[in-house]
Amino acid sequence: MNHDPNHPDKSAASLDESTGAVGSPADIREHMEVYASCGTKVGVVDHVEGDSIKLTKKDSADGQHHRIPMAWVAKVHDHIHLSKDHREVQSQWQSA
Repeated sequence: MNHDPNHPDKSAASLDESTGAVGSPADIREHMEVYASCGTKVGVVDHVEGDSIKLTKKDSADGQHHRIPMAWVAKVHDHIHLSKDHREVQSQWQSA
């Protein structure tokens, strides 16, 4: 992966670079990795709760669960791509 100084934690393809078969939010499963649109990993799915995804606290920088709305899901592969970059995600997610 190319090192991007604007996204130092980029560990996957960005949303624009992402290719392959696309699933739906119904395909979201526990332990799937979640990536912001910039390719930065923002968490791992703990489970789906209604219209939101609860992220594991184990994979959170602050050791807390966070919730993100399903409306942010742009693509589902063997991982999830969100429609927001990591800064937006981390400033707008809800503590769980």
